[in-house]
Parts: sequence; C-alpha cells; structure tokens
Amino acid sequence: MKLPALLKNTALIATGAILATTTTVVAQSNSRQNDEFAKLFAVYQRIQASYVEPVEDEKLIRGAIDGMLSSLDPHSSYIDGAEMRRLSTLIDGNYSGLGLSVISDDGAVKIISPFRGSPADKAGLKAGDYITHLDGDLIYGGDLDEAVNRMRGPAGTSIRLTVFRAGRDEPFDVEVTRGVIELEPVTHELSAGNIGVITVNEFSRDVGRDVYTAWDALQEEATGRLNGLVLDLRSNPGGSLDEAVALSDLFLDEGRIVSQRGRARGETLLYDAESVFRGDMAEDVPIIVLIDAGSASAAEIVAGALQDHRRALVMGERSFGKGSVQTLLPLSRETALKLTTARYFTPSGHSVQEGGIKPDIIIPQLSDPDYAKRKKYTMRESDLRGHLVNELGLKDEELESDDLADPRFQKTAEELEAEGVEDFQLHYALETLRRTTPSAVALRK
Repeated sequence: MKLPALLKNTALIATGAILATTTTVVAQSNSRQNDEFAKLFAVYQRIQASYVEPVEDEKLIRGAIDGMLSSLDPHSSYIDGAEMRRLSTLIDGNYSGLGLSVISDDGAVKIISPFRGSPADKAGLKAGDYITHLDGDLIYGGDLDEAVNRMRGPAGTSIRLTVFRAGRDEPFDVEVTRGVIELEPVTHELSAGNIGVITVNEFSRDVGRDVYTAWDALQEEATGRLNGLVLDLRSNPGGSLDEAVALSDLFLDEGRIVSQRGRARGETLLYDAESVFRGDMAEDVPIIVLIDAGSASAAEIVAGALQDHRRALVMGERSFGKGSVQTLLPLSRETALKLTTARYFTPSGHSVQEGGIKPDIIIPQLSDPDYAKRKKYTMRESDLRGHLVNELGLKDEELESDDLADPRFQKTAEELEAEGVEDFQLHYALETLRRTTPSAVALRK
C-alpha cells in the first residue's frame, strides 16, 4: 500500500519577543492596544517594585503567556524545550512512565484514559479518576507538567498514586511500576465466526499503514472469508489528523472524510477519500466502530466519517467531543505555541465540538462494576473550563441521551463475569456481526 504524506498544515511566525514590554512597542500599537499593554506593563512594574520577594522576569513573562493562552481554551498552550521533547516522544509512541493521558481540571489531575496494556491500565486506573497525591505529596492546585514529570521515570521504578474515584467513599492508593511505554498503536485478533477485531489505541505515526497490515494478517488467519470487522476506537485520545484521514480512506472509496475550517488563510482544508488509498480494502465486509467517552479528536474523525458515509455502524457511548485543531507555531528552536486554529467537521457538516459523535446504538459497558457510578461523573470536552462552544449553540440537556431502561442491557457485571463476558461492549458488537448478513444494517450504504 502506498501512503503518501498528506499536506502538512504548519504555520510559521517570525522568531522574536513574545510580549511587548517597552514603551517603543506600546507606542506603535493603536490606542486600544496601547491601553491594554499599558495595564500589563503597569502590573509588571508594580510586582517588580512591591512584591515581598524579588521575581525574575522570566517567571513573570511565562506567567503572562500561560495566562493569555489558558484564557482561550483548554488545548492552547506554550511549549518549551522539555515539553517539545515530550511531545515528540508521544508522537513516536515510545517513552518511560505510567501510560496515562491526563488533563488539569480545576487544579486537579484527571485521567482522560490509560493506554491499553500500560502499567496504569494493568494497575486498574480508569478514565475519570482524579490523582490527588504522588508518593504522599499533595499535587492538587499544582502545575500539571510537574505532576506529569514526576509520574515519568526509569522503567522498573515505582510511584504511589492516591486516587479519588466517583462512587467510592474514600480515596485509595495504587502502587504503579513504571515501564517503557512502547505503545502498540494497532493490535488485532480473530474472533469466532471469522470476525476480525482491530484495536487502534492512539493515532501516532503510520497508524494507517498498521491497520492495513492488520487487515492483511486477519485475512491470512481466517478460515475462508472474513465475515465482519470491529474497529475499536475506545479510550483513544487521538493524535495525528493525517493518520485519521489515512485510516478512514482505507474503508471509503469516495467522498469527503473531514473538513477543517479556521479564521486564518490556509486553515480551511478539505480531506477526501482516494487521496491515500484507492478503493475500499474491506469491500462488502460489515463494520462496527466502537467508541466511548475516551474517544477523542482523531478517533472522532474516523467514527464520524464512517458513520456519515454509512460504511459502519457506530456503537458504544457518546465520544469526548474534541472538535478543534491545534497547530504548532514555532517561536524559536526550543519554543512553540500549540494554538487552536480551526474546527473540524464530519462529511455531513456536523461539528463534533462539545456534542461528540453519537453512536447509532448506545451500549453501556455493563461488565465494569463501577460503570453506573462513574457514568454520573464522566467528563467530556463540554465539561472543560473555557472550551470552545459548539457553533449550533446546543444546550447541555440536548446532548444527553434518555435514561429509559433497555431490556437488552439489564445484566449485572457479576452475571456477565459468570458467563465469561469480560468486555460487554465488544461482546455485543461481535454478536451483532455474527447475526449480520451482507444486506443488514452494519453494511447498508
């Protein structure tokens, strides 16, 4: 398979001072900017003159930058040398640590999702957990980067996390041994009935190629023709837009995959099928895509594209709802802005910002004994302070699904465990495909 590199959308800006702190620059601004910069400079001068201890300029300038960016949205940030290196390791999918995707939520460290197979996942950490202490030290209200740096470390070393989980009366401690997180972005297995399962854990480099390779492997393992495919995107925090396009293109033979629309020239881009892979590699094979509240960004692009083209049936839970594009804008060799520059839209024009991707069939994860309790506190993009508002102005209650009891989903985790069902959502998807004929809903276009 030939996977040519897609057009990269990289905006460059001239290297220079980030904040104007001289009267010369202020004087060159228009009158309104002049007033605003004057306020900033006045605060800077007052701090330098009157604060109880001397403060370095670097600290004040960095604080001003961080304040500006945090006032925009939760995903825009200033990146320096250490963070640039960390971002590169995340893209490559190889680093030492616990294997967690976390954010700062009102001063608390909250887990978006543990990477599958990581030390954090094996230790039982779950999406929605709050980490309050590291080795007994309170980290609430502290710097997220410092907490992340402390959780990273040499493979084989341990760290004690104090965790608050919704539904539990008391926080509890978890001892986690760090490991080398050589993430397998794509894994596959063949299930009974010649049903393939391809799990995409995150959208790092070459994910499209890896899914193509997994599909080939499943065809070789199958005894005859593959009768269905589950594409599992649950707890996938996203990653490369290019790889989301490449993966979607594997299953589409025409039409729009995703569009992004921004304010600046060059930030409005259209991505179509046939730009990476010719044809549909799994033609006439019914597909189910699994998503949940931890499926974000690039994972939502794939789910939305296959859903809108009626190429796949989407099952699980409503996705996270991160429908914005972040662009790295270099400032120098060691620094850059990660700035939200556009929103992205599914082929039908639906913005997943806030609302996320709604499954065709909502499947609760009944095999999780904490599911009912944790569901009340599930966090999505719409819960983040300062998030971009959906352009349609949807109310929160309009994004909620009804809670009427579904007779299909009444078994308890204990009953499912007794039946040998460890993952109810995957089990339900597989059973659906085993009952699916080529003319059934999972294939209908």
